Amino acid sequence: MAKIGLFDLEKHFAFYGAYHSNPVNIFFHMVFVWPILFTALVLLYFTPTLFNFPQVSFQNHFLVLNFGFLFTVIYSLFYVGLDKRAGSLAALLTFGCWVLGSYLANHLGFSLAWKVVLAAQLFCWTGQFIGHGVFEKRAPALLDNLTQAFLMAPFFVLLEALQMLLGYEPYPGFHARVKAQVEAEIKEWKDKKEKKIS
Repeated sequence: MAKIGLFDLEKHFAFYGAYHSNPVNIFFHMVFVWPILFTALVLLYFTPTLFNFPQVSFQNHFLVLNFGFLFTVIYSLFYVGLDKRAGSLAALLTFGCWVLGSYLANHLGFSLAWKVVLAAQLFCWTGQFIGHGVFEKRAPALLDNLTQAFLMAPFFVLLEALQMLLGYEPYPGFHARVKAQVEAEIKEWKDKKEKKIS
């Protein structure tokens, strides 16, 4: 059921939901969050190797145990800790991003890869800020919680997609409880905003 602290999925997903209640903003996040993670892993391919193991060769492609790999492991373990089923899928997708990102980075080389990453990051972040500013009419969560923005967002986007497409819940009653918390947090935010105006 519910967990506490860093692995309190209900609490974290409610915080996320309070910043992502507009359907257009939700769609923008579903489109842009995973490419941000993917392109970050492309760039992290060029970080130094963390271990002196031999490189794993796969058709002239090298998987390097560097910071990209380390972040992939951290993200994956964290996602599984939040919810075993959806977290395992998120971990698999994260490792897929690392493998494909490593392949792309190796193929492009640093001189081209950083330009592709920069363009993709600017495009995706711009889309997300438009989603928040134009449609959600609320500043993004990253201004209040960087962990939410960088570590949890890919998992939450996947969890939201699984819920929308398959009716998935980590445990019975999860979405009803989260929805109640989201509504309460949005009401609290609107009340604070109204007090500042008056």
